[in-house]
Amino acid sequence: MRLLIIGGGPGGYETALEAVECGFEVTLITEGPLGGTCLNEGCIPTKTLCHYAELIERNRRAGLDVKPDLTQAMTRKQAVVEQLRGGVEMLLKKVQVIYGKARFKDPRTVICNDTEYSADKIIIAAGSVSGSLPVPGAGSCLTSKEMLELTDLPKSLCVIGGGVIGLEFASIFRSFGCEVTVLEFCPNILPRFDSDLAKRLRQTLSKRGINIEVQAEVTGINDGRVTYIKKEKEFTVSADKVLMAVGRLPNVEGLNLEAAGVKYTRHGITVNGKFETSAPDILAIGDVTGGTMLAHAAIFQGCRALNAICGKSDNIRFDLIPAAVFTMPEVASVGLTEEQCKERGLQVRCLKSFYRANGKAVSMDETDGYCKLIVGEDGKIEGAHIMGAHASDLIHEFVTAMNVGATLEDVKAVIHAHPTLSEVLQSAIHSS
Repeated sequence: MRLLIIGGGPGGYETALEAVECGFEVTLITEGPLGGTCLNEGCIPTKTLCHYAELIERNRRAGLDVKPDLTQAMTRKQAVVEQLRGGVEMLLKKVQVIYGKARFKDPRTVICNDTEYSADKIIIAAGSVSGSLPVPGAGSCLTSKEMLELTDLPKSLCVIGGGVIGLEFASIFRSFGCEVTVLEFCPNILPRFDSDLAKRLRQTLSKRGINIEVQAEVTGINDGRVTYIKKEKEFTVSADKVLMAVGRLPNVEGLNLEAAGVKYTRHGITVNGKFETSAPDILAIGDVTGGTMLAHAAIFQGCRALNAICGKSDNIRFDLIPAAVFTMPEVASVGLTEEQCKERGLQVRCLKSFYRANGKAVSMDETDGYCKLIVGEDGKIEGAHIMGAHASDLIHEFVTAMNVGATLEDVKAVIHAHPTLSEVLQSAIHSS
């Protein structure tokens, strides 16, 4: 069977690799470099800069004189990207990779570089693009892609948007010495996360010197001057650089989905639980569907889509997709927030523990953080939220427990090594 995949990001190339193992003849068309946004201008390069920022903060806490070097960090970032991209290229040696913009001619045919490619099944994994506000001067702002190409460190940075992307860049550039202001339209940063977690992170970032203004409606940008309205009063922030970080939009433009009979809205391509579109034999995964815009979500959506093509079932829980924010400190979350539980009428209790009571955290000088568990009446864990060092790694203990339906009593019997940060989780479990 011939399979054509549009998009070379994690969802696209991981699905291509799995399809080859299943015996498919696979063609992958990618508009940009292999690895997509995640590898080239998203997850991986920002985490490389996060690592540098973390080293800077550790040295400062140790009393060492630190002179941040953005050029050195960017050079290392590029080396990491190129190394990993080369690895992806090697993995795809059994896949026909075509570079160019794809557009549908009909439900079974795609045109790229004036050449037609036909397949029995097509998976659209075209990713997303940076969003923007419909305000004067928005075009003068930098996107996350351009932030990763800076060679000179700005003295000041204004970040429009207090979501994941905006806060990560705010945290990174604050460590490098920038004066940073974050403007968020919602009542708090990280609007989709547990409000308790968001409030605690906001307090910590503010202590680091990041100025965060919430309920701030940006009305215009002019030569580095960002005007916003808060509580019916107008304010202005001046900065050397302005980052527009108000989310991402499904990358559907130019695909000519109408010719394929694929339905979509401004929120993305419409799919069912198997990621099948309105057109027979065409599926869509990842950011282009407008759902959870995370690389690991796209990869597992690709697994589900391939299983649908092969007539197989699976036990993937798309209601339990972990999310992490690589600020300092990190935050991570899985499952329901306390607010969502209340909205659903669920009777829950919240269990908490704190990094400051953990021996490993104290020895690491990483005492700012906590763990919050949300437990239902039946003893099952409905949600887990962590702020602190290595939160992005620790959250997976709860991801696993929740996937297998473990109760609080089940996980109480699990022994954790001492001294480790994982004991923060153990303390929350036993706080009942």
